[in-house]
Amino acid sequence: MKKIGILLFAVLVNSMSVFGQGARNIKINEIMTNNISSIQDEYGRRDVWVELANSSYSTYNVRGMFITTDRRALNKDLTVSQRKALMSIVPNGDPRTNMSARQHLVFFLNSNPTQGSLYITAKAESGKPLWVALYDGNAIDIIDSVSVPALAANQSYARAADGAAKWQVKKPEMVTPGISNYVEVGESKVDKLKREDPHGYGIAVLSMGIVFSCLALLFVFFHLLGMFMSHKQTLKKASKLQPIKVAVKTGEKLAETGHKTKVILKDGLQTGGIDKEVYIAVISMALKQYQDDVHDTESNIITIKPHHTLWNAHIEENHM
Repeated sequence: MKKIGILLFAVLVNSMSVFGQGARNIKINEIMTNNISSIQDEYGRRDVWVELANSSYSTYNVRGMFITTDRRALNKDLTVSQRKALMSIVPNGDPRTNMSARQHLVFFLNSNPTQGSLYITAKAESGKPLWVALYDGNAIDIIDSVSVPALAANQSYARAADGAAKWQVKKPEMVTPGISNYVEVGESKVDKLKREDPHGYGIAVLSMGIVFSCLALLFVFFHLLGMFMSHKQTLKKASKLQPIKVAVKTGEKLAETGHKTKVILKDGLQTGGIDKEVYIAVISMALKQYQDDVHDTESNIITIKPHHTLWNAHIEENHM
């Protein structure tokens, strides 16, 4: 039971950390404090507005989060209830608060929440410096904050790119509420790379990845080439082995000798006037002479010479 409790606690802590990481992806992206001819709300009014951006590639719902322009919320001695009183909550009930990947959402300040879910009570003086903070739903953890300088009419204070660390004042024609922050057309690729990767981490990882990929391909190539050459050399050596040739020649010689012996036996047995026993005796005598080195030394040839003895005299007399 104790193990189950520990497991549930770990899952709860992990879930809270995941939600916390998701909230960290929500950024204050662009602000306009002196709205004269920029966007207007559904009632035709032009109020101060704050744009939030989801800098991740996953969906996160910002309902229940807090937006404030009151620096007193930074006081750590405040209770949660006291801090919430200085903030404006993002209300529920609007599907637009469920921000998908790279989505933007604009909130109007100095407004009444009864007008809509994107209207909040946070105060802002037109054209004056402004501090804006975004708090998590617990009203304790600050997710993002920015100090906005005094802006001229229809200027905005925005990140150089969505989620980027660098902020800049944008001219009225460069303001982009509700969409990705504008990147100047005249910006070179080098300048864009410096802006998006100021510390060079991205280009370093990319370069190392290319180098290691090339090395891996070379290793595979030379490994396969070595296996091929080794196999080829083995086949070449095997083809030159002498025992194979000797065995082949020996087999051929044995076959030839067997054939000749068969022919001799066949022709001898068919010779008229000579009995089978006599023929065998003659061959045996020839082999005996060959064994006693009486026979000639020609290889693979048995020469049979006639030799008259008394034991076969009775055969000759019968013929006569």
